[in-house]
Amino acid sequence: MPHPGEETPPSGCSAPGSVPCRPRKARQAQESHDGDVPSLCPPQLPTSSPPPPVLSMAELLETAQEVSKMTIAHEIVVNRDFKLQEVSFSPNSLESRVKETLHKAFWDNLKEQLSASPPVYTHMIQLLQEIKETILSLLLPWHSRLQGQIEEALDMELITQEAEHGALDIPSLTMYILGTMAMLCAPVRDEEVQRLQGVTDPVQLLREIFRVLDLMKMDMVNFTIQSLRPHLQDHSVEYEQKKFQELLAKLPNSLDHTTEWLHKAAAEVSASSLSSPSHPEVCGSPAPLSLGAVSSSSSIPSPMSVLNQGYMNLLRWEPSLEKYPETLLMDQARLQEVQLQVNQLTIIAAVLLVTSSVCGSALLSSPGFREALLDISNHVHQEVSESLLQLGYPAFTSDKSASLKGQIRSIAEDDNAVRSVIEQRIHSFLSLHLSPSAQNSCSLSKGLAPIQEELLEVGHRFGSMIHHNRQVYGPYYLAILKKVVLPGAEPKAGIDSF
Repeated sequence: MPHPGEETPPSGCSAPGSVPCRPRKARQAQESHDGDVPSLCPPQLPTSSPPPPVLSMAELLETAQEVSKMTIAHEIVVNRDFKLQEVSFSPNSLESRVKETLHKAFWDNLKEQLSASPPVYTHMIQLLQEIKETILSLLLPWHSRLQGQIEEALDMELITQEAEHGALDIPSLTMYILGTMAMLCAPVRDEEVQRLQGVTDPVQLLREIFRVLDLMKMDMVNFTIQSLRPHLQDHSVEYEQKKFQELLAKLPNSLDHTTEWLHKAAAEVSASSLSSPSHPEVCGSPAPLSLGAVSSSSSIPSPMSVLNQGYMNLLRWEPSLEKYPETLLMDQARLQEVQLQVNQLTIIAAVLLVTSSVCGSALLSSPGFREALLDISNHVHQEVSESLLQLGYPAFTSDKSASLKGQIRSIAEDDNAVRSVIEQRIHSFLSLHLSPSAQNSCSLSKGLAPIQEELLEVGHRFGSMIHHNRQVYGPYYLAILKKVVLPGAEPKAGIDSF
């Protein structure tokens, strides 16, 4: 995990050999009119696309370590639920069997040593040393007095001498260790530590002590993560920019897929501008996707509209056909989860809309009916028929039954009209979340009211991820758009800022 004392980026953003720029405070940079992209020094992009450099094994390991640090720091910032958890393998897995075999061999060997006459304490002393080091690592800076007590009680020189003379008091040492663990553990581990006091077999007790100590170490790491989160949030943009610039210096091709992604978005915006001069409006306000799509005197799309289109394309991404942009890889799993939720909400809203048009809107307001419509076709028809009877409405005719089933089944088709309309309305609503200033600025479109709560949650998650990504990589996007994708854009077309 990256430590702020080691990895906190400098206050300035100038790189060696570049033109220095005015330093800025964390999260207080000068921003563009929509407050989403900071005004930073131009990132140092490679002027061309040279062949990928050949890195040595040491360089590869170093690069992987730096990427791992950046990924963990990013996860801590964007995922408030991020924490380390105990690794558990399925009982019949190869990993579980190998682990169990090795552990059993180790603890059986220790049992044989302690059962010998006279006992052999070689492994026991090593385990006590490891226990001591682990307990000391759990101490906080102000635990200096307790540290001295532990050093005195677990004096390894004295323990070694006692073992050599056959006077090692294992029960006394383990009771002191359990007492110290009880003082240091989190409340959630109190029951675990207390249960160990009833274990009489010294080998089994040591094995359980190590297990609980591992849990305590994990608790300490999660506590540290929670403590560092506010500091990382204050410096996350600068930190990720610094690390990505270092990665780009080693691997100049690290923006190739990002460039392709923006190329595709620019082509789509240009084609849309040519085919539809007047941009559609959502709820009476222009959607952010079309804000500044073209300048008044040029047919070149604005950087804002291209980037927004690129972000919206992520909701239709096909991993088997397209490579994910490098700048979004750390959020790929989250974005794919949002994409899945959008697809599910599209199906649910389409089913509800079809059912409402066939049966009437009064049925949708009945208690529990919306939850019952999470399945499709025959199950929906069955639930509708039962609800009609309960509410005293006439039973379904055969024509209405066939119509309902047919329309619901056709929703699975990609070119279904109802599904396409619902999907377009959902995407239009989510596009409002690309700009923080535009969020919650208008009501939902027709047909989306039944999924309002879920859609607002998805929109908030999507907007938060996009906002952070644009804060970090906005300067790189601008550089790509200016030099590669939109080389003919004029300053007044909005190429210098978002």
